[in-house]
Amino acid sequence: MFDKIEWTQQELLKYSKILEQQNIKVILIDTILKPMNNIESITYNPYEMKEYPNGSVFVFYCDTGKTTKERLNYYKQKFPDYKCVSLKGGRGYWRPNMQLIDEIEKNV
Repeated sequence: MFDKIEWTQQELLKYSKILEQQNIKVILIDTILKPMNNIESITYNPYEMKEYPNGSVFVFYCDTGKTTKERLNYYKQKFPDYKCVSLKGGRGYWRPNMQLIDEIEKNV
């Protein structure tokens, strides 16, 4: 899960569910001041972000995912006590009605 620097929307939803069971917070970070539909996110604010428990996962997004992927090393240096990942495809690939269906995962 953390060997990747980018997560797809499906991976974000799946890994969030897994990490939540381990009491690890996954926070979606809006770097472009455009919130997404049907998911909670916070605006990029280093002071607010450092209030989250160490070990939390920050998933950064922009319009296309390219900028946050390029800046990922910067984010990792700025937040060394947190896991930092980019959302693949950014806001442009976001599907507001996507859901994980547990039955499909059981059949895989």
